[in-house]
Amino acid sequence: MSVAFYRWAQTDEATRARILKRGQADIEAVAEKVRPIIEDVRARGDAALREYAQRFEGAVVSDIRVSGAEFDAAESRLDERLKQAIERCVRNVRVFHEEQMHRVERHWMVEVEPGVWAGEQVSAVESVGLYVPRGKGAFPSALYMLAVPAVIAGVPQIAIVTPPTPDGGCDAATLFTARLCGVENVYKCGGAQAIAALAYGTQSVPAVRKVLGPGSPYVAAAKKILSEVLDPGMPAGPSESIVLADGSADPDNTILDLLNEAEHGDDSAALLVTHDEALATYVKNNMGKIIDTLPSPHREICHHVMANYGGVILTESLEDSIAFSNLYAPEHLHLKVKNGHEILASLRNAGEILIGEYTPSSLGNYGIGVNHVLPTGGWAHSYSCTSVWDFLKRTSLSRCDRAGFESLKDDVAVLTDYEGFPAHGEVLRRRKL
Repeated sequence: MSVAFYRWAQTDEATRARILKRGQADIEAVAEKVRPIIEDVRARGDAALREYAQRFEGAVVSDIRVSGAEFDAAESRLDERLKQAIERCVRNVRVFHEEQMHRVERHWMVEVEPGVWAGEQVSAVESVGLYVPRGKGAFPSALYMLAVPAVIAGVPQIAIVTPPTPDGGCDAATLFTARLCGVENVYKCGGAQAIAALAYGTQSVPAVRKVLGPGSPYVAAAKKILSEVLDPGMPAGPSESIVLADGSADPDNTILDLLNEAEHGDDSAALLVTHDEALATYVKNNMGKIIDTLPSPHREICHHVMANYGGVILTESLEDSIAFSNLYAPEHLHLKVKNGHEILASLRNAGEILIGEYTPSSLGNYGIGVNHVLPTGGWAHSYSCTSVWDFLKRTSLSRCDRAGFESLKDDVAVLTDYEGFPAHGEVLRRRKL
């Protein structure tokens, strides 16, 4: 197999740009295919959703909203060991996000000068849609990563959309997890059409103010197109990761750590970034035989990723590796460097940082408690990991008593006059006290 290998200092600018752009190119390519789907859902509602379910998932869907009986049936047929695993991971995610909520001050004010107070009030977003992908499998973990903080934040209306199964139903583990998290408004629709349904509403699916959740390039493109209709939330597109390592990293574990994110899909990105040539060479030369032990289609996916968006980047120093990581701003950053905690402050742009040999991405993806819905496509430069704050909003508060008004009004009037707003000034000068 071919593993892409780059000596970064010698890599040309065109190649650098392609690596940094990763799967975002795929999102741009499908945008025009998505527009007619969005308009069709807007015009025909549920009828369009049923048609697309049959076209894209091969599913005949009668009732788009999942019924209580479907929830009961899902729980009864789910393996008990799987239920226990879901319950434990949900518990950890709930503990972590409840701690976030404990740190949220719902209402506060500070006296900025005598008689003048300023502050904030925090409230929940009134309605959100949570997109839970299916793709080549089912992902109940994506559901609890979204639903747990939404419920803890106190969102009054939560709608979950997820592609139907081929039999026109819904994945059993997904339904079990939704009920466990406290959400039973689940709708059998996926792809760009599901985002359109959440934006405009249909006969079955309610319109919401904000949508969150990872998805295919079609989902990401729909969010981008509909950003003037609803808040598309944090950009969460194709999976991507960097393993930033030095010679202290176990080379065989490092191969496995790379494949952890590579197997998500052909548009995933998984990069080893290191200044240690021995590690880089070992990973390049031995990755193929590890990939070949994976079942299909993950074997073929990983081969494709490692020859395209993924691979090995050899830098000239640890400082250069850090600089590359900050420029790339990965969704997942696995730090496998001796005394790695000492360089945490230097790693400014990442959706999450997993520290050390005993913290592989799988643990973070499922059960540590941190959220795995993270910014992709370089958006970790300005977006944060999903948290209760994604479901909350802040409103500014202010109050002046008479003394505060009298003290402040003349200076403010000077500014209103300078900026040419006479009514602003008169409301101060002519105010009855």
